[in-house]
Amino acid sequence: QLQLVESGGGLVQPGGSLRLSCAASGRSLDYYGIGWFRQAPGKEREGVSCINTSDGSTNYADSVKGRFTISVDNAKNTVSLQMNSLKPEDTDVYYCAAAPRPWIVITAPWDEYEYAYWGKGTLVTVSS
Repeated sequence: QLQLVESGGGLVQPGGSLRLSCAASGRSLDYYGIGWFRQAPGKEREGVSCINTSDGSTNYADSVKGRFTISVDNAKNTVSLQMNSLKPEDTDVYYCAAAPRPWIVITAPWDEYEYAYWGKGTLVTVSS
């Protein structure tokens, strides 16, 4: 059974940076679609970024393009999300999730039903 644990959240000022990590255990991440989603209380969860760990293809929500970068370290079984130029509206709980069909990163990147495994989330707060 694949298990995912997020880390790296915290409080940061607007314009600052954070790096989130999604550490996997139980299985190798070398053939999954790994997505980062975020959700604020009372709001729907939205997709932020995802990566095909097999071929490295990526996808980003329009709201984070040019500011966030997703990457995978297969040796460490970890996917990271580098978040720069953070804005107050980026404040959310961030979740990582794993999809057994990695090509959905292109075909259905934000379809939550494709993601079979979820972490418990890490809180990011952007505030001065």
